[in-house]
Amino acid sequence: MTRILAFANQKGGVGKTTTAVNLAAYLAQASKRVLLVDCDPQANATSHIGVNPQHAIYGLYDVLIDQMPLTKVVSLTYRVGLDLVPSAPRLAGAEVEMVGMLAREHVLRRALELAASGYDYVLLDCPPSLGLLTINALTAAGGVIIPIQCEYFALEGLAHLLATIDLVHKSLNPALTVQGLVLTMFDGRTNLAQQVVNEIRKNAPAFVFDTLIPRNVRLSEAPSFGEAILTYAPRSPGAMAYEALTQELLKQETSPRGRHMP
Repeated sequence: MTRILAFANQKGGVGKTTTAVNLAAYLAQASKRVLLVDCDPQANATSHIGVNPQHAIYGLYDVLIDQMPLTKVVSLTYRVGLDLVPSAPRLAGAEVEMVGMLAREHVLRRALELAASGYDYVLLDCPPSLGLLTINALTAAGGVIIPIQCEYFALEGLAHLLATIDLVHKSLNPALTVQGLVLTMFDGRTNLAQQVVNEIRKNAPAFVFDTLIPRNVRLSEAPSFGEAILTYAPRSPGAMAYEALTQELLKQETSPRGRHMP
């Protein structure tokens, strides 16, 4: 059965794309068939995985606006088992062009209906906003993973995101769950960081993954080389963290821990 997961947080710079790309790579290494869908006009996931957005002839824009079959825009990546639906800056125009469409919140879900069956996981990297592209991803997904930076203002804005997820659950996608929060950019050298983690675990309104993603220079460097951390620096702390997070996610296949919306 295909699991469709959206990576969402309207706050930028929290490691959302980094988490989506590296989980995709480690899931593929675990012999899972993975489709990474870049729903962000900034196309960071596309370039992170080694595809130049300027060289991609077709992308998600063509699927959403021109109704091109999703299978025709899929790009292969350097990793066996990991495919990509690329993005490009012109996707920003889709938010406006989709406004007049019938059932505009369901465009991506309908596009995935035929293509998703060929994959074990479909990962949707959302833009840092709660606009129509993110709503489409939430409507298509079965679960949401929310990366949260390890800082005192980490939970700021989370209530708004959860309210949006709840609204999508009630109005558009009854199957949607909050899969969990991922704590990113953890600096284990400071007591403050651990205090923040403890506060988040205590007060977070959803399940929190056990794995902490550390601040790591290699994780920051990998996108500029068009590689996931798995191939760029496989023995780095960042790589070990994302491998552990992947194992947590895989365990949810047999013991789901996502929180169903009320």
